[in-house]
Amino acid sequence: MSSRIFQSIVLQIKECSDRAVGVIDEQGTVVACNELSCIGEKWAVAAALLAANPDASVVSGGYTFKALPGVNGQFDYAAFAKGEDEQAALVCSMATIALKGAKSYYEEKHDKASFVKNILTDNILLGDIYVRAKELHFASEVSRVVILIRQLGEADISAVDVVSNLFPDHQSDFVLSMSESDVAVIKQLNDGAENKDIQKMAKNVQETLLHELGIKTVVGIGTVVSHVRDLARAYKEAQVAIEVGKVFDTERSIINYENLGIGRLIYQLPTTLCEMFLQEVFKKNPIDALDQETLFTINKFFENNLNVSETARKLFVHRNTLVYRLEKIKKLTGLDLREFDDAITFKVALMVKKYLISRGVES
Repeated sequence: MSSRIFQSIVLQIKECSDRAVGVIDEQGTVVACNELSCIGEKWAVAAALLAANPDASVVSGGYTFKALPGVNGQFDYAAFAKGEDEQAALVCSMATIALKGAKSYYEEKHDKASFVKNILTDNILLGDIYVRAKELHFASEVSRVVILIRQLGEADISAVDVVSNLFPDHQSDFVLSMSESDVAVIKQLNDGAENKDIQKMAKNVQETLLHELGIKTVVGIGTVVSHVRDLARAYKEAQVAIEVGKVFDTERSIINYENLGIGRLIYQLPTTLCEMFLQEVFKKNPIDALDQETLFTINKFFENNLNVSETARKLFVHRNTLVYRLEKIKKLTGLDLREFDDAITFKVALMVKKYLISRGVES
C-alpha cells in the first residue's frame, strides 16, 4: 500500500478539522499524518492494542486509533486522531471511512494488475481465473488486445510510466513491465474498434517513447480476444509477431500477428525440415549460387506481382533484358518464375533461407 495515497487523504481532512490525523502500520510506524513532524515515529504500544482488538477503537498516548479492515480481519493499517475525547473518536471514525475507500481502491487496482500479469505468464490455473475475476469484479467477457512494446538498445525503466500516462483508465487498461525491455499494454476495446484504431494506438505509444525518452521500439500486436482467459494466447501472439517480423519484415516496426501470413508457419518449422526443403527445391544449384543482383531482380519481380513489363520499367531495363535474366534463373534453379506455382515455391524458399540464417543455420 502506498503511503502517498494515505497522505493525500489526511491532508484533505486537515481542511475540515484542526485535529492531527494520520495512519500507522502494523508495526506502529506513522506512515502518513497531516502534522508532518509525526511521520516516521513508532508507536508500538498502540499497534499492540490494535492487534489485540482489531474491531474496536483504542486510545494510547493521547491519540484515538481505529483499524482499517485488513485481510482475514487482521490489522495492517489504522487511522488515528489526536485526543482521547468524543470529538477525537468522531474524527477518527470519519478518517477511517475515507481511508478505507482509498485503501480498497488501491488494493483492488494493484490486485487486478497482478491478476492480469499472472494470466499473461500462465501463472494461474484456468479454473482459478474465473474465481479470481469474480472476486476482483473484473469484467471477463469484453474485447481486449495485447500490445507488446520492446525497447531496442539500452532499456529505460521510465518507459512503463510514460506508457501508463497514455492509458489513464487504470481500472480497465493495464500497463505491465514484463521484462527489462518489454512493456505490455492490455487495452479494453470499445464496440466497433477496428485494426486501424489499434494500429493508431501502437503508433502513438511508439512516437511518444521516441519523443519523450529517445527510445526506439518495435511493437507486436496480438489478435483481439473476447474473454480474459485468452489473454495469455494474445500475449504469445504479440511476442511471435515481434520475432517473426524481425526475420521476415525488417522494415516495419509495428507488426500485427494477423498480418504475418506464411512467415508465421515457417517460423514454427524445425530447422532440419527447412534444410531438407531447400535441398529438394534447389537440386541443380543451391540458392547461394544466385548473386545479389539476381536476387534483387527476383524480389522486384515478386513486388510487381510477376508482371514482366512493370518490373522491367521499375528496374529501368528493357523487357527482353528481364526475360533473359528470368531464363538464366530458370537454368540455374529449374524454376520458371513466370509460372505461378514455381514463383510460390521460390518465394517460400527465400523466406525459409531467411529463417535459417536468423537461427544461425547457413545451409
